[in-house]
Amino acid sequence: MTGEFRPRTGNEVLDTAFERLDAERRDHSRRVSSYSAILAGAMRMTAQQVAVVARGALLHEIGILAIPEAIVRKPAKLSPDEQAIMREHCFRGYEMVRREELAAEAEIVYSHRERFDGTGYPRGLKGEAIPLGARIVAITDTFDMFISDRPHRPEPAIDAARIQVCRWSGNSFDPRLVELFASTPNEIWQSLRGTSQT
Repeated sequence: MTGEFRPRTGNEVLDTAFERLDAERRDHSRRVSSYSAILAGAMRMTAQQVAVVARGALLHEIGILAIPEAIVRKPAKLSPDEQAIMREHCFRGYEMVRREELAAEAEIVYSHRERFDGTGYPRGLKGEAIPLGARIVAITDTFDMFISDRPHRPEPAIDAARIQVCRWSGNSFDPRLVELFASTPNEIWQSLRGTSQT
C-alpha cells in the first residue's frame, strides 16, 4: 500500500487543464490523490483500480476552471445564486473528464460532493449508489482541507482533523471507509502531507 501518485494524467488535454489550476489547488489535488490511493489500497482494490481512484482524485477540482473567476476568488460569502453556480463545478468537471475517455474517473469527479446520507450534490446520491472512488475522495478532500492553511481557520493537527472526519461517519461519509481512514497511522498522513504536524 503506497501513497505514490502520478502528477500527470497521461492525457495531454487534461494535463494542460490541470496546469491551469492555481498552485494551491494543484497541490491540494496532488495530496488528495495520494491520500485516496492509501484508502483505495486499504480497500484491497487492484492496482488498476487504485490508479483510477488516484486519477479521479487528482482531477476532482478540474471543473473549477469552468466557473467564473469572480465567484471562485470572491473573498466574501457567496450568495445563494453564486453557491449554485459554484456547485456546477462537479458536472463541469465530469463533462471535461468523460470526453477524454476516462469514464470511471469522470464519475469520481461528478460525485465527490455527494454525502452518504443522500443530502449532498449534484444528484443527491445515497450510500453505495455513490461510486466507491467518490466516497473515498469525499473523505480525503475534507481531510486535506482541515489540515491545510485557510485564511479564517488555523491549521489544526492531524488528530483534530481525524476526529472531525469520524464525527461525520454515516452522514457525510461511508462508515466503512471512515473506519479504515481512522485506523491508518498518523505517520502515513504526515509523510504524504510533506510537513510536520503537531
